[in-house]
Amino acid sequence: MSSESSHISVDTVALDAELVGDEAAVSSPAVAEYAIGLGDDALILAQQLGWWISRAPELEEDIALANIALDLLGHARSLLRYAGTADGRSEDDLAYWRDEHEYRSRWLFEQPNGDFAHTIVRQLLASAYFRALYDALTASTDPTLAAIAAKAQKEVTYHLDHAAQWMRRLALGTDESRRRTIIALTDLWPYLGELFDDDRAARALPAIAVLPSTLREGVDAELAGILSACGLDAPTIPFSSGGGREGRHSSYLGPLLAELQVLARQHPGASW
Repeated sequence: MSSESSHISVDTVALDAELVGDEAAVSSPAVAEYAIGLGDDALILAQQLGWWISRAPELEEDIALANIALDLLGHARSLLRYAGTADGRSEDDLAYWRDEHEYRSRWLFEQPNGDFAHTIVRQLLASAYFRALYDALTASTDPTLAAIAAKAQKEVTYHLDHAAQWMRRLALGTDESRRRTIIALTDLWPYLGELFDDDRAARALPAIAVLPSTLREGVDAELAGILSACGLDAPTIPFSSGGGREGRHSSYLGPLLAELQVLARQHPGASW
């Protein structure tokens, strides 16, 4: 085979079409700080879910988790692109060229996939929070954040339904699946509390950002209803201290970022 016939070319994909919001909009440093936190949460969870491709219990679940991961990646791209307009960084700069202490993801999203029950419980907690967050953020006085939230709101509603259905299948299935679900719920519940901490970035933008503490009651009620349908009770255990919005992270984030960033850092400036 000649070199010409063996050469593979890849058509350019218009990835910018996936982005939400006015391309000309420029964020302020305060809005950028807030958007980075939200974008990091979505980016880290998307990276986690991508691991399940080819490993999920069934083919349809491979596809479902991949689609959820892509939705989350889309949220992260829009948020990080907007955040980067404050100082001229691109979404790729923010994803690939920040170190661990510069990330602002909450601890829940950094927790390892574990078995399938752990992934589903993490997804349930995350999706209940995301839906409440984006429902509220659609009322933001920042048009770009409101537009991102409006698109994400529809997608995370599906994510929550998907996780709730799997919770019922696992909790009401076999003795073993129920046992694993209870273990996963106990392991991950402590990381729920940090999601409702009123961080500095949110407090600084009263008309733009959503105060996480205002979401607590609604999320608790949503989760209580789902757990009740599964014959489960919310664990009565203390919440972890967290600290992701201040750059303090669990021991799991470093290895995850190493995998996420390795290609970009080995081949800086490369393009497809």
